[in-house]
Amino acid sequence: MQNDKFKSYLNLHMIVFIWGFTAVLGALISITADAIVWYRMLLAAVFLSAFIVLKKKSFRIPVKSFLKLIFVGLLIALHWVFFFHAIHVSNVSITLSVFSLGAFFASLLEPIFYGRKVLWYEVFFGLIIIGGLGMIMKVEVSYLEGMIYALISIILGVLFTLMNGKLIQNHDSSVISFYEFISGVFFISIYFLYQNKFSLDFFVLSFNNWMLLLILASICTAYAFTASVKVMEKLSPYTVMLTTNLEPVYGIILAYFIIGEKEKMSSSFYIGAVIILITVILNGIIKHKDKSVDA
Repeated sequence: MQNDKFKSYLNLHMIVFIWGFTAVLGALISITADAIVWYRMLLAAVFLSAFIVLKKKSFRIPVKSFLKLIFVGLLIALHWVFFFHAIHVSNVSITLSVFSLGAFFASLLEPIFYGRKVLWYEVFFGLIIIGGLGMIMKVEVSYLEGMIYALISIILGVLFTLMNGKLIQNHDSSVISFYEFISGVFFISIYFLYQNKFSLDFFVLSFNNWMLLLILASICTAYAFTASVKVMEKLSPYTVMLTTNLEPVYGIILAYFIIGEKEKMSSSFYIGAVIILITVILNGIIKHKDKSVDA
């Protein structure tokens, strides 16, 4: 059992690294945030449907669970819209740094969702992460708008992560993700129709944008998102959220080398990022040693 959890933890780190690259892709794709999410979820749903058919899995799911998936799909769509918009109005580094608050929110909400006691060190680590984030926000106030969008995004992210943690107990991860992506596409399409955003220009993208969207939808979404749901069979949503705080570290490093000077931040920013990294490592060590905790 512990070996399975350790493998899941390593797999989670690979997923988080891929998510770090997701932010860079969002900065490089030259279309609006809501359009990115629409294409991302649509293409990812296509990839997942092919996977489900090839693996001869069933699309059948109880009505009650289907209604839950529709709601979670809406949360995911909104989460990604705010995420990419935050990147466009600030940058990758700022947006990802705010995501560190996810662990603190998860430490408070997970006991409510799962009926377990609050663990003191989860709250403690969450507060340390807030301290690291405070160092970042203190010196980068010019990016306040992006921070607000990122904050809304991570709150939505915590909510759908907690809900998926329950759904994975009874359903296949690829089927869960498929219905959630289809749901997200449906809600965004309704919004686009209301705003008259669907036009010929909407579907005419540059070759570069198509290639980046295909990478985003296949590797960074269809694979990484489904795998992140799968690991919650062995890991708690809190551990998933706290490990996700490594996304800023991976994303910031990738953004600096791929995008360049736009991502260069102050020394206080990087000190805050290191604090977040150390906190994540400490949590992993404690979870691994404490066999009584469902890591």
